Amino acid sequence: MLKEIVIAIEAFFRAHRFIKKHKLWRWILIPGLLYMILFMAGMYFFWKSSDSAISYLSNLIGISKWLHALHNQLISFLFTMGELMLRLVLLSFYFSLFKYLFLIIGSPVFSYLSEKTEAIIEGKTYDFSMAQLWKDMQRGIKLSARNALWQTVYVISLIILSLIPLVGWITPVILLFIECYYYGFSMLDYSCERHQLSASKSVEFIGKHKGLAIGNGMVFYLMHLVPFVGWLLAPAYAVIAATISLYHWEEQT
Repeated sequence: MLKEIVIAIEAFFRAHRFIKKHKLWRWILIPGLLYMILFMAGMYFFWKSSDSAISYLSNLIGISKWLHALHNQLISFLFTMGELMLRLVLLSFYFSLFKYLFLIIGSPVFSYLSEKTEAIIEGKTYDFSMAQLWKDMQRGIKLSARNALWQTVYVISLIILSLIPLVGWITPVILLFIECYYYGFSMLDYSCERHQLSASKSVEFIGKHKGLAIGNGMVFYLMHLVPFVGWLLAPAYAVIAATISLYHWEEQT
């Protein structure tokens, strides 16, 4: 798995050179601008709503009054950390739902960009087909719904785990890897579909090569640490890097 993660990470550097060489910037900026606007709006509304939800839950259970009356700094610290872990888990869950919405909206562009990347690498020309594009969108929506369902199951389990002092502190790390895997999964599936893999076969293939998916999602999320520029470039870079990583993996096997 580690080797595959390295291949996926290196693919982002290859993707940058590929984009510059073949002048694909307009296909980077179109989905990037949409993503950046939705991302900023989504995070703002989440932070406001999550703060209200956690405060309401805390007051409903009576934790704040109990801690104030207890006057125990250690227990107060543990509950504060638990609240922070819960907020991080909820943030990740909200972001995952936002991610699937964006993947559905951006699927036509991502599908075309993955196809164009492969066509340039192989020196071929793919004829545009509206019927095929519609088919790709339907497949993308179905897989996004499937992944969202499974991820929701994991998140609910992690929310419960996050409420346990000390043990719950690892939940954001676990959830980060789950997020990376499912985002990378979506990026790799564009290539799997083009190679005539059914949805079930795609799930099986990517499941056997989790490193490629995790590595792709990992860099995608790391790019969010660079405000605006990272948000703008992350989506399209991820789909091009995923396409390139599969070719690089095949060369080494």
